[in-house]
Amino acid sequence: MTENHSTEDRDRPAPEHRVPEGVDDATVEALGKLSEALEMVEDARGSLYNFHRKTGVADLALGEAVEMLRSAGHGAVAARLEEELVGRNVVEGRWTFQIIEDYDDGYYTEFRRQEAAARHELAEGKRHLHEARMKEERRTHGKRHHEARP
Repeated sequence: MTENHSTEDRDRPAPEHRVPEGVDDATVEALGKLSEALEMVEDARGSLYNFHRKTGVADLALGEAVEMLRSAGHGAVAARLEEELVGRNVVEGRWTFQIIEDYDDGYYTEFRRQEAAARHELAEGKRHLHEARMKEERRTHGKRHHEARP
């Protein structure tokens, strides 16, 4: 649900994007860099899911190729591919879903926990303070489509 704000309200950042009293610029910058690092971890996680999906599609296509080779009379090649590659672990003892689970349950979860803890400890838990400050510096105040918030 969209809130209605006066023009004056819309020209100021929302309270959740205002730097808390006593938080210095160096802290805002450091939390911004931490947020940037988390964004890259999120991107890496997406790449793992992409890797997972592409590997799965490849394995299914490989299975089809094996059947086609077998039907074309190349039973020995089909058998070798099936035995060596179909369903093979992509890293020692793991399929891609297991890599994702390890990443999610370990590094990813801990990174998110630590980033949130730092924000709570240093800036009342507020997110994107660095970006909100950049927006304030870069936008044209008072101009339509340059409002601080909806």
